[in-house]
Amino acid sequence: MERQVKTTGPFGIGSMIHVVHMTDDAAELTAWYEDVFDAVTYMGMDELNYLPPEKRWATLVMISDYCIEVMAPELPADSATPVGRFYNRFGRHFHSTGYRVEDLEGLFHHLDDNEVVIGKPGGGPVDDPSTVGYFYPSPRQTHGLMVECCRSEMRGDLRLRPEWSSLRKIWARHPLGIERPSHITVGVEGLADARKVYERLWMAEWLYEGRNEALGSHSVYFQLGDSLIELAEPEDSGTHLAEHVEQFHNMIYAMTWKVTDLDSVERHLTSKGIGSSRPAPTTVLANPEDAFNAVHLFSSAAVPNDPWA
Repeated sequence: MERQVKTTGPFGIGSMIHVVHMTDDAAELTAWYEDVFDAVTYMGMDELNYLPPEKRWATLVMISDYCIEVMAPELPADSATPVGRFYNRFGRHFHSTGYRVEDLEGLFHHLDDNEVVIGKPGGGPVDDPSTVGYFYPSPRQTHGLMVECCRSEMRGDLRLRPEWSSLRKIWARHPLGIERPSHITVGVEGLADARKVYERLWMAEWLYEGRNEALGSHSVYFQLGDSLIELAEPEDSGTHLAEHVEQFHNMIYAMTWKVTDLDSVERHLTSKGIGSSRPAPTTVLANPEDAFNAVHLFSSAAVPNDPWA
């Protein structure tokens, strides 16, 4: 059966349609995800997708219940476009997430009432939400969550197929033993303020607050649509998260996968030339330098109060 989506909030924030991983060569990074994760590419598999307003190349790849949009600017990157501006500032890095919203106009007016600047594809403000299929609230006003709010699901999304419940078993049987995506981490300064923003703007549902030993952080976990979001403020100095927050401030930091066997994860990463470490007994961290500067964590423990556990 197709994936059954949970929604949150009065505007029906639902499926996390993708997380964007920015790079300089979309074909190279797509091949890496296919090799390391056995990702299935369902857009751009034969020819990279090019979007003229954004001057970018992209593919869509699926790993368990998680979709990654691999994105690269047309080089040389044009800083007059949002994609080029991001790449020129941050380079290879997780860029944003995206959600399907049942009442996109309602969410637009809610954000607008809260004085959030809302951008349209290719740049510039949205004046009339009925004229766009998706929009981007300013991450400066969302405490670091760069998010694409979409009217519809991605065309061809494998999770909408009737045989999806069978197809997703591919990753459970893989050496990484991925049961499901666990959560997205946003590194933040000022956790208390960040929590208020997420509750006010997104009406995210609080799940748990406590220390994350793997990151050396004090964290708050929310359910937002059919995904979990961790807001992580560094408690320990000198950690990768602390350095990331010091350099980038409020920004998407990491993806955590729920897995069954950490030893198998380590062996598989080693076989692919990817270094790893165990920052906590229940967590393996893939070396970001070996993963196109993305932080991938693999955890054998579920988030407390995880509705999918």
